[in-house]
Amino acid sequence: MTSERAKRFPLGLEDLVREPRRPEGRPGEIRAAALAASAALNARPQQAKNAAAGSTGKSQSKQAAGAQTQARGKPQGGPVAGAVPKPSAASSAKAPMSTPSKAPAKAPISTPANASAKAASQSQGARTTPQSAVPAKPAPRGNERTGAPNVALNGALALTSERVRERMVERLRANGVTDQRVLNAMAVVPRHMFVDPGLAAQAYEDAALPIGHHQTISKPSVVARMIELAAAGRALNNVLEIGTGCGYQAAVLSQVAREVYSIERIKPLSERAKTNLRPLRIPNIRLHYGDGRLGLPSAAPFDAIVIAAAGLDVPHALLEQLAIGGRLVAPVGSQEGQSQVLTLVERLGPAQWRESRLDRVFFVPLKSGVI
Repeated sequence: MTSERAKRFPLGLEDLVREPRRPEGRPGEIRAAALAASAALNARPQQAKNAAAGSTGKSQSKQAAGAQTQARGKPQGGPVAGAVPKPSAASSAKAPMSTPSKAPAKAPISTPANASAKAASQSQGARTTPQSAVPAKPAPRGNERTGAPNVALNGALALTSERVRERMVERLRANGVTDQRVLNAMAVVPRHMFVDPGLAAQAYEDAALPIGHHQTISKPSVVARMIELAAAGRALNNVLEIGTGCGYQAAVLSQVAREVYSIERIKPLSERAKTNLRPLRIPNIRLHYGDGRLGLPSAAPFDAIVIAAAGLDVPHALLEQLAIGGRLVAPVGSQEGQSQVLTLVERLGPAQWRESRLDRVFFVPLKSGVI
């Protein structure tokens, strides 16, 4: 070869025409090793899937160890990496068919030592990955309950259970309430949604609780007693409540009567009742802002009237709006010396009423006008 030709071709001619050295071994083994190399290239993005199936990962690691042992006994050569784990049937079906000459285009040729280390690390990863592949529990959603905005459910989770209200109903039954409709209504309505968050823990105690503006939510025993007296075992169509307050008694009445009309003279309390009742989606309650002593002539006559405030007498307008055969329940008396008495008034005819004085109670005063 001349010097000029040597500059152009630094390699000898015999080097240029030499064919690549063919790998030794039987054709079936060579083909399996080639498929294993191709599968190894595609194994990385599928390690999470293979690791999620624990038993599959263990079987692959055993096959990888067997392929590695077999590869050590065979001489290495050509473009095929010696110690590559033999793929499972599932991975072989997904791996594209490739010839030994195309394998180096996807991955650099590795020495037997490096390939053995790589196969060992892959098989070790298949054994250790399942713990990390366990899906984490989804983060809990926020407060999904669409309750009244003035109640924090986080501090009253136990209060939302039916069992708590059932215990309250058991006490009411023990105290003499026998109308099953009233007991069912008391068991259904969540009283804790109608009190301040700081008082939610006391919601099902037999106690009157403040609701602001010098007003209170009546005791459960008093609410049940008044509604039972007003119903007297009858089917109620129209019922009028004087003194909506926070809306709790109206909610209980809605489970007993077909239509409930409720009047509140304090504007902020009227708005609060709307806020408390809105999440319950009770369709048969009609709230009104106005003077309760005047009643609601547009919706009269009423089968029952319940007054949740004490006056020195029962307003005549309310007696006139009571249907014949209807019943009115109201505390009557002054706050001085706790001389209020729960009073039942029954309308017997167009101009005839009968009054019965029952239990000693204590209510906020019944006032005229609106604020």
